[in-house]
Amino acid sequence: MTATRAEILRALPASAQAVVAALLEVADRDGAALYLVGGPVRDWLLGRPIRDVDLLLEGGGEPQVSAESLARSVAGSAMKVVAHQRFGTATVQGEGFALDLSLARAERYAHDGALPSVAAGSLDDDLRRRDFTANALALPLSKVARRRYGTIVEVPGGLADLEARRLRVIHERSFHDDPTRALRAARLAPRLGFTLLRSSRNVLRDAIRDGAFGRVSGDRLRRELAKLFEDAAQGLDPARALRMLDEWHVLGALEPGLSLPRDAAVSLRRLGRFVASPAWPQPRWRPWVAGMLVWLANVEPGLRGRTLRRFGVRGSVLDRVVTWPRLRDRRLRALRRGRGRGATDAALRGLTEEELVAFYSTAEASLRRRVARFASEDRYRKPPVRGSDLVALGASGPAVGRVLEVVRAAHLDGKIQNREEALALAREWLRRRARG
Repeated sequence: MTATRAEILRALPASAQAVVAALLEVADRDGAALYLVGGPVRDWLLGRPIRDVDLLLEGGGEPQVSAESLARSVAGSAMKVVAHQRFGTATVQGEGFALDLSLARAERYAHDGALPSVAAGSLDDDLRRRDFTANALALPLSKVARRRYGTIVEVPGGLADLEARRLRVIHERSFHDDPTRALRAARLAPRLGFTLLRSSRNVLRDAIRDGAFGRVSGDRLRRELAKLFEDAAQGLDPARALRMLDEWHVLGALEPGLSLPRDAAVSLRRLGRFVASPAWPQPRWRPWVAGMLVWLANVEPGLRGRTLRRFGVRGSVLDRVVTWPRLRDRRLRALRRGRGRGATDAALRGLTEEELVAFYSTAEASLRRRVARFASEDRYRKPPVRGSDLVALGASGPAVGRVLEVVRAAHLDGKIQNREEALALAREWLRRRARG
């Protein structure tokens, strides 16, 4: 399949087009071969929107050229450049896009699950280091690249696997080298409607048998799992991805005894739909934290803690996920008992954003409506009086907080409308308290 450079540029995110055009000018000036590679080529061929841009530079230019220097030379003032020195790559982050730029390289793995050591390589080297044949594709962009290759470059079988919607590893040691490719397969297969071939599942089984997953750091696993929940924004059902990992025996390889509890699947599916189309305006939050809260809530407590530590989860997030089931059940009981918006506010106030999303994903339909209304409206409403107003009425200590709660609940329930009515309610409450 061929296309003009202009057609390819138009398929990229609009905000990235100027950066790519500038890189093409540099490549054409220096006689270098610049390619669009990997997932963006796959998505372009599938007719899917391209969200991120992966570019590969091969040959040309000065010997000391680096991906970072090239990226900085074309990035606009509103963009951020992040260099990855170990791998010789750079990422340009802008509004609505991320662009990864790398020099063609070959990789070697010192042992199973290790991060690779890299060296300068050819386009073929670079394609063969990738995870699946359907991702090992390159689309020539610069003049030299388009003269060198008239059409898309593939590893053998890449385009055929793409057309047949198959995921196939490129070599027999693929999952030994990088076991996190199994997590990527579980994301890509359901999101794209692909199938991991039996031969590749056999390669995965061998890597599990040989203990390759035990050598991957928790931080790498957590980053891949974070993408699993974030990809819900692109249509991935997290429950399906985790179910695949369970069926492939990957979850148990990550932590013995770990699985996907049957009763978590519905809530995880609901969480995925929330990520894709939130039920209320979202401040900054982390889908993977909400995902861990939902997924591990009904896992045996000891296994829950071991799993979190295996995934490199630490600090307050670890504590919150470990203690979440009891907090969730307590808040659910309060919400079911209470009536009115004030009771909903009292039951839900103080939850973090991730906890609120997890609570919403777990609750029954009638409660979800109340959670969404609280999250989008009521939690931002302020009562008509402040603590200083109550101190002026004679309140002190814990009584100030208690009166504020009473006033807030009455305000949310529509029983009081303004400051005068709020002060009257506060005086009445304080008089009753004084009478004992």
